[in-house]
Amino acid sequence: MADEALVVIDLQNDFCPGGALAVAGGDEIVPLVNDMIRRAEHVVLTQDWHPAGHSSFASSHPGAQPFTMIDMPYGQQTLWPDHCIQGSLGSDFHSGLAWTKAELVIRKGFRPAIDSYSAFFENDRTTPTGLAGYLRERGIDTLTLVGLATDFCVAFSALDAVSQGFKTTVRLDACRGIDLNGSVETMLHRMRDAGVTLEDHLSD
Repeated sequence: MADEALVVIDLQNDFCPGGALAVAGGDEIVPLVNDMIRRAEHVVLTQDWHPAGHSSFASSHPGAQPFTMIDMPYGQQTLWPDHCIQGSLGSDFHSGLAWTKAELVIRKGFRPAIDSYSAFFENDRTTPTGLAGYLRERGIDTLTLVGLATDFCVAFSALDAVSQGFKTTVRLDACRGIDLNGSVETMLHRMRDAGVTLEDHLSD
């Protein structure tokens, strides 16, 4: 187990029911994730951490609606409701999450001009968060990913983990998705094709 880590993606208030960008059932996974944290030797958390007025917020683009797409210098970007603003209650980890065991918290999305879904890279696909180097230095080569949302931050993190050479599993029963225009099914296919192991213990 010493070479394995559990990576808990964005289990924050704004992504849970009642939050600014709520994922349906987002809070349902907390007890399962806590069980996985208790069993894991190494735990890493990611935290969406946007400055106010972030460029990925629809409110930063006059007349734009949330969940529409715009072109940014780094490519296409979904516009979101304002969420996970630095220091806000919405940016806090869910109050039920047993997060204190985490050895590292990776904050992402703090650069005003670029969004960040993945735990490994900003959305320009080139600016690293430093997570891959941290894991390698600690001798960790196997990752299990859980959290929110399946089709965005979890999926992009898993794809990057595989591309960086990590043996990667996503526990689907410990994730929930947003599902914009079929995005969950699309990203499940992309993860499978990339070599991510998808497990769902609910169907066992």
